[in-house]
Amino acid sequence: MDHIVTVQDAVTAFADFMEPTDAELDAIEQEMPVILADVDLLDAHIVTLDRTPTEVDERRIRRARRRALAARVALVNRTAGTRLPGGAA
Repeated sequence: MDHIVTVQDAVTAFADFMEPTDAELDAIEQEMPVILADVDLLDAHIVTLDRTPTEVDERRIRRARRRALAARVALVNRTAGTRLPGGAA
């Protein structure tokens, strides 16, 4: 008879060091406006998947696209002065 062994120890054994660092959490916080704008854009597109987009749908998509682009531009402008580690040119 073969014994069934749980893999709980193997799954949770490395969970302590899998937590995000403070730097990673700060990066996520900086990118949150971009993430939320992308979610709004996705929502606008999802609404139109099963039907022909109306004029209101098209306006909603355009507005969401502009907000997503503006959020990306703002992020780039905020991080333009920071340098990436590793000395990449």
